[in-house]
Amino acid sequence: MTYEMIQLARADGIARITLNRPERLNSFTKAMHAELRDALDNLGKARVVILTGAGRGFCAGQDLNDRAVAGEEPVDLGETVEASWNPLVRTLAALPQPVVARVNGVAAGAGANIAFACDLVVAAKSAKFIQSFSALGLIPDSGGSWHLPRLVGQARALGLALTGEALPAAKAADWGLIWKCVEDDALDAEVDALAAKLASLPPLGLAAIKAIIRTTGSRTLDQELDLQRDEMRRLGFTADYREGVTAFLEKRPAKFEGR
Repeated sequence: MTYEMIQLARADGIARITLNRPERLNSFTKAMHAELRDALDNLGKARVVILTGAGRGFCAGQDLNDRAVAGEEPVDLGETVEASWNPLVRTLAALPQPVVARVNGVAAGAGANIAFACDLVVAAKSAKFIQSFSALGLIPDSGGSWHLPRLVGQARALGLALTGEALPAAKAADWGLIWKCVEDDALDAEVDALAAKLASLPPLGLAAIKAIIRTTGSRTLDQELDLQRDEMRRLGFTADYREGVTAFLEKRPAKFEGR
């Protein structure tokens, strides 16, 4: 597929996907969803994914012009959620690669919740997160009503969702909603260093960490302990584990191959 609304670059085990509709604050259309879906299906040998936005914003969510929602005939918003937003959230969660959201500016509505659906969020100090649904009589979709209370608790989740108040990146970091907030001019260096570090680590182990932490809420303690045993057994037989131990003992950098 030839991309018109996103950019995809791969280098050094890192796939960088840039939402590229800066004139619309990178808000999504159906066509843009299709391009992003194709990019996420064709990551090649990338070990880490960076998701970011072009221009002054990360993503403003759904482009309200795309389906003529202001027209006289009602539009089935559930169809858009089912066909586009839900598959995107599920894909981000299911990818074996860690996904880093590089939030360079405003992240609003579904755009904020797509950032929270990523594994690690690094935001510029000037960035803001806005749950803009209540002003339109809607609910936080794209995983928002699931991620928010789990990340910051019910009281703060309700405050954000009911008021639509903008949350500065620094406060989002203080609340534990995102991984890190950095000065605007340090954003690229911080994200690039994080991605490079993740790309250098054992990919099978990172995929297992992502999977077990994302699903832990569905298990009892006994089930979690059993799963930990099984995963440690499986990973302990990998070549990457042997390489990691050998490199540690030999005091040299490890070279992991994902096997």
